[in-house]
Amino acid sequence: MPKKQKQHLDKFAIAAALQEIATLMELKGGQNRFKAKAYNAGARSIQGVANLDQLIEQDRLTSLPRIGNALASQIKQLYLTGESSVLNELRKEFPSGIVELSTVPGLSISKIKQLHEQLGVTSVEQLKAAAEAGHVRNLKGFGAKTEQRLLDLISSQREKPRQRLHLHHALNTGERVVEFLKAIDGLIDVSLAGSLRRWQETVGTIEVVASAEKPATLVKQFLRFPLIAASQLDGTNNCQVQLADGAVVSLTVVEPAEFTLMLFAKTGSIAHIEKINEYAAKNGVLSSPSNGKTAKGLRPGEEEIYCRLRMQYVPPELREDTGEIEAALAGKLPEDLVTLPDIKGMVHCHTTYSDGKHSVEEMVRAAEAMGMKYITITDHSPTAFYAGGVKLDRLERQWDEIDEVQENVKIKILRGTESDIVADGRLDYPDRILEKFDVIVASIHSRYKMDSAKMTQRIITAMRQPVFKIWGHALGRLIQRRPAFECDVERILDVIAESKAAIEINGDPYRLDMEPRWVREARKRKIKFVISVDAHSAGALYNVKYGVGMARRGWVRRDEVLNTLGVKTFINAVRPV
Repeated sequence: MPKKQKQHLDKFAIAAALQEIATLMELKGGQNRFKAKAYNAGARSIQGVANLDQLIEQDRLTSLPRIGNALASQIKQLYLTGESSVLNELRKEFPSGIVELSTVPGLSISKIKQLHEQLGVTSVEQLKAAAEAGHVRNLKGFGAKTEQRLLDLISSQREKPRQRLHLHHALNTGERVVEFLKAIDGLIDVSLAGSLRRWQETVGTIEVVASAEKPATLVKQFLRFPLIAASQLDGTNNCQVQLADGAVVSLTVVEPAEFTLMLFAKTGSIAHIEKINEYAAKNGVLSSPSNGKTAKGLRPGEEEIYCRLRMQYVPPELREDTGEIEAALAGKLPEDLVTLPDIKGMVHCHTTYSDGKHSVEEMVRAAEAMGMKYITITDHSPTAFYAGGVKLDRLERQWDEIDEVQENVKIKILRGTESDIVADGRLDYPDRILEKFDVIVASIHSRYKMDSAKMTQRIITAMRQPVFKIWGHALGRLIQRRPAFECDVERILDVIAESKAAIEINGDPYRLDMEPRWVREARKRKIKFVISVDAHSAGALYNVKYGVGMARRGWVRRDEVLNTLGVKTFINAVRPV
């Protein structure tokens, strides 16, 4: 009989091994911490590739972001042999269970080794059981107080709220999970759900809903996902897992006829679902599809649920109980919310002239490859010296370079600036220069702690200046790092409504500014928007999808977004004079 060919390790198993290497290196400390970051970055890169076999066969692993020769060598080893020489050596240095046990505060490597050698402890559950049985106190260097403290720490860790993931991290992880599930025999349908499907800025648990003829079997197969560090079954058709990078995923699997209703129930906020259920009960209306199949043998979409409730379909991004149910019942919900294909141009792009990573030509060609019709080059103005703000002599050189690049591309390049709004509300560049730009993004980058009255006046002064400008990352927030600065937003919106200005919906996943509640207030005043990427690299041009998600959460319609316009119309709409 011919010898059975050895199966190669898949990208998920390779990523799991790289993450284990990173964790063990982090535990070793010292210079290994820098290597740990490289292995973590490599794990993320490998998870996202679509053609791992081809990359290895052609020896092109180093073409991936953040993967050098040393890392490529370990990936190739893992792919071909299922093992890594680096991981094998690290495992020899540490006891079994070190990764999980190291999450317990106060447990040093030496103490973990002692627990392993003398009590056979290899997990937090085993440590808890040993402590509850009174075995830990008998070890040298521990004692009764330490034993109780370990029990308290384990208990508090379980009660401690988990750190929420940024939207883009959650989406990347969720897409990897969905990709893994799609490769399992028996899967019929699968979708992301929860706050991730609603495009919230941060996500606590990545909710996934799937359907299969044998739900319990699919759950069992999913638990073989190599990136799972810990798992917990909730019945036979549900599980919750924690991945090696800390992300928490909840999977619910149902039979095909139940998929639509489960996806609906798992997508909307608690308040939205409760109000829908109350309305259905009060009016004697069925909120679920009559069965799992249409006349053509296909499952119905969620549209049928809302149709049965005699209301407009509510897109996932709007299901927050912020008036969408009442609007849908009255037939007043926007049916032409902006979509990703509506975007015709990339707005708010940085290059190496300020703090961007790529040249004018690299940014332009990347946008052109995405099918865009125009791109605005908006590097920082001189006041932003910390970001390489462009002084007048370099601005002239940039304009010359833009002209040179324009000769070799079809996409239209617009000369712009991200002009600082300085402390007194002036825009950074003389008026004679501002008037020569094709587009101006006006942003605040300093003195965020001004009191509300002064900050409000600062922004109002800028918005009242006669040149047309786009209010960039309006309230200056950095999600989970810096709150929005204090100002009277409604007063500013009133001024913008009467001024030559629009508002940016910033797609940078760490900003996503301004937030949906203020976007809805701006819409009431008929203010126009620009969905921007705030891109500091060619790859960041894909931030546009996050901007679209935020705009949809704010009920923004296609014709309210300036960069859904064609080239000439857009240029005329944003021209400073």
